Amino acid sequence: MEVDLQKEFDSLNQKSSLEELQEYARKMIIARGFEGETPQDILMLLTEELGELAKEVRKTTKVKMDKNANRTPNLGNEIADVFNYLLALCIASDIDLFEVFKKKEEINLKREWK
Repeated sequence: MEVDLQKEFDSLNQKSSLEELQEYARKMIIARGFEGETPQDILMLLTEELGELAKEVRKTTKVKMDKNANRTPNLGNEIADVFNYLLALCIASDIDLFEVFKKKEEINLKREWK
């Protein structure tokens, strides 16, 4: 069964639920031929994307960089890449991100924060 990924993408909007985003990511993974990647594979790719995100954050701070390095900010794209891999990791691990977020936040709400 082939999925019309463009149609699926077009159905998303700012009010789309986390469940809808995770389902879109599941279809995207299949459509692009990435199903079967292990959580370890995805974690490695996520780590690489986190490094790229760190580089983008450097561009917006006063941390020293190579003068010839590309300084065109691309922060939003890197955040989106990290989010996509986070969704992929949840899918590969059979985790409902919304449910685990809620459970973890219930624990955090009982903690005392300074």
